[in-house]
Amino acid sequence: MTIQVGADLSVKHCKPCESGEGALSEAALAEHLKQVQGWELLQEMKITKSFKFPNFRKALEFTDRVGELAESEGHHPDIFLSWGKVKIELSTHAVKGLSENDFILAARIDLLPK
Repeated sequence: MTIQVGADLSVKHCKPCESGEGALSEAALAEHLKQVQGWELLQEMKITKSFKFPNFRKALEFTDRVGELAESEGHHPDIFLSWGKVKIELSTHAVKGLSENDFILAARIDLLPK
């Protein structure tokens, strides 16, 4: 897969990972992280971000929107829902680390209404 570092990730769509494809390099991770505000890198294996809400209902509504987006992209995050908070973790199991898909989905999640 060709990675267009610098291209607006929020307008891209996730693509199926091809067999033999590896995780992003440290340089690519650094470049992609610049494009997703507030997302943190965990051991070069995941990116994570927490979103705060005034109550459980708003957090649940956001969780539903993330779920719908994830399903439409065919790339599914780990979502942790609690009162007034949603934590999202992204990684790509097929590459045993992070792929461009993780950053695309992160950028698209950031555009969802809170």
